[in-house]
Amino acid sequence: MNKIIISGRLTRDPEPKTANSGTELCKFTVAVERRRKDRNDQKVTDFLDCTAWGKTGVFVDTYFHKGDGITVEGRMESEKWTDRDGNKRTSWGVQVETVEFPLSRAQDRDGLQDGYSRASNGAVNVPPPTMEEAPDDEGGELPF
Repeated sequence: MNKIIISGRLTRDPEPKTANSGTELCKFTVAVERRRKDRNDQKVTDFLDCTAWGKTGVFVDTYFHKGDGITVEGRMESEKWTDRDGNKRTSWGVQVETVEFPLSRAQDRDGLQDGYSRASNGAVNVPPPTMEEAPDDEGGELPF
């Protein structure tokens, strides 16, 4: 299985492009901090190149900018080529399948806001409105 989920910040504005086939795509880099520090007690950050295709790429280009938080799900792929000097090179990147806005710190204090829960697939379950939060109908009748 080849699956990766990362959450970090964009290092630059996304770059929309069009492939030779005419398919839209968007390239961007996500900075992801590791949980542990290096030998000098410094945070370690990885910079992961990402490519989103089609509507997902258009979504990223429309709604995300340099410095924005982003959560990406996809698969790792390698690309191999020979450089101008004849050296064999390999680069790794994320082929993006889905993109989400990350939770704010206020929402994610080892869980979520009161009443919110997380489904097994990571999606956020929003609680139904209480009677106090429900819109008030002046006629006393339900709106349906």
